[in-house]
Amino acid sequence: MSPRGGAGPADGGAGPADGGAGPPDGGAGPPDGGVRAAADEPPEGAAPLLSVTDLRTWFFTDRGVVRAVDGVSFEVNGGETLGIVGESGCGKTVTSLSLLGLLPRPPARIVDGSSIRLHGEELVGAAESRLRALRGNRVAMIFQEPMSSLNPVYPVGDQIGEPLRLHRGMGRKQARTEAVRLMREVGIPDPERRVDDYPHQLSGGMRQRVMIAMALSCEPSLLIADEPTTALDVTIQAQILELLADLRARHDMAVLLITHDLGVVAEVCDRVAVMYAGQLVESGTVEQIFTDAQHPYTKGLLGSLPSVDEPGGRLAAIPGTVPSPLRWPAGCRFRERCAWAVSGCERPQELIALGEVPPNRRAEVASGRAVRCWRASEAAATGRLWPPGGASGQDDGGGESGRDDGVAGGADA
Repeated sequence: MSPRGGAGPADGGAGPADGGAGPPDGGAGPPDGGVRAAADEPPEGAAPLLSVTDLRTWFFTDRGVVRAVDGVSFEVNGGETLGIVGESGCGKTVTSLSLLGLLPRPPARIVDGSSIRLHGEELVGAAESRLRALRGNRVAMIFQEPMSSLNPVYPVGDQIGEPLRLHRGMGRKQARTEAVRLMREVGIPDPERRVDDYPHQLSGGMRQRVMIAMALSCEPSLLIADEPTTALDVTIQAQILELLADLRARHDMAVLLITHDLGVVAEVCDRVAVMYAGQLVESGTVEQIFTDAQHPYTKGLLGSLPSVDEPGGRLAAIPGTVPSPLRWPAGCRFRERCAWAVSGCERPQELIALGEVPPNRRAEVASGRAVRCWRASEAAATGRLWPPGGASGQDDGGGESGRDDGVAGGADA
């Protein structure tokens, strides 16, 4: 029986692929000092560490085809943190699990035409043995709930040491010594004693630190963190985020952060990719997204955040729910909930590159600015977040959108 470690070689210990952990709650909000400064730009023409192009991960079920991820493209450059954000069910977690082939087959299948390239190597269609050689080695993953990812019948030191024995050929004694060092590096007190503890003997924050130690054991170039702070209280969450940022800088690794918390994004990410209904709807730097949101869905997410400028006010809420992946709407998948929707939004919407695109790079996957909305410039020009015409949801142009559902309730701040 092999320990089920998120960062280790186990290929079935991923937990449920539910697409996220709840709607964006805005609990933390952007830090007082504004959004995090972006990392240094990669050299012009440099190949990205991870390149995902037109990724389509579908589930073939008795009820029909669930198109959970439906044409997602993005890049992660070496040393940067890319945050993927969106509501529960938008496809965030399925995207992350697709990268390492951790979804059950069947019913999941990465559809022909999808591409996942790591260091230039194509992973779609790669042999299982090759994927196992990469997991926990060149790419590591931290899952949402460490208690369900760690094996309850093995000491945590054995689970941290497993990738070292498998990928680095270490003996048991050497792996144990390295596990103690890693536990000390991630801030676990008294690691010489804790190395023999079982997961149930540790707090939630300590278990997550064990998962991070396991992820770092083979010094990966890419760390995928799927909601790493969801089950933690605010104080421990801040400690884990600070630890991840420190370790990223110390080990010069890239991080792909899956989250629903915009406050986390503002604090630790360099760039942001906003997902909705299985698609990427907007991408840009953290500063661009937080100060100049273009897509109505992104504006809705930001508009739902509490503001210190308006204490006691009602929070805006996006009406309705994410549509079923069994029956995505035609055209813009957000149009049935969008206060800017007009005739023409039923047409297919493609990602539109904004600004300059690096040479020899596809616009829709370039690290620059992109949005999936043909009315983005009009929405951005309003200077408002959500809704475009106040609480009534009326459009500024005399009801051009013909909708009165800009807010379907709210929450007291």
